[in-house]
Amino acid sequence: MKYINVVGIACCLMVPGVSLAQAEKVLKPEEINERALVDLLSPETTAPAARPRTRSISVTRDESSLPAAAKPAAASLLIVFETNSASLTPKGKQSLDVVGRALNSEKLTAYRFAIEGHSDPRGGEEYNLRLSQARAESVVGYLEQSHQINPSRLKPVGKGPSQLLNPSRPEAPENRRVTIKRLDN
Repeated sequence: MKYINVVGIACCLMVPGVSLAQAEKVLKPEEINERALVDLLSPETTAPAARPRTRSISVTRDESSLPAAAKPAAASLLIVFETNSASLTPKGKQSLDVVGRALNSEKLTAYRFAIEGHSDPRGGEEYNLRLSQARAESVVGYLEQSHQINPSRLKPVGKGPSQLLNPSRPEAPENRRVTIKRLDN
């Protein structure tokens, strides 16, 4: 079995000296819960801070004094697939059942999501691109069939090994993942 890291609508802000792998928490199957996912993926928890409104002349100001834009909504999940396959294991399906309930929650039903498959570089780029696409499609198919999520809300995209989460360890489990990204309508 291989572990696949599902990054729920992911992308961390790059901080000097901190790698993406260090900045991102990956939830194991036993740590995944619906409430946390809804909170992580909800637009209310990821909206950027509002800038104060003024009635004055525009003045050039130091951009570092402005509030930082919020990072995109993200939830990283460890999902289990069969080795070299897009077939979900029973444990992987259990994790996606939690994801399905979260996506069907009142706070998230109005949103669309990209489901991006990622892989490590072992096995060749073309093979990994096909495998990552198949795994993204497998996740989408499971969520559509088992949780009646409208197909227009989910878009599978294969990324292959192009965006390693842990480039210092290419074979690391976090590099073999599915990233779920909220697509703002």
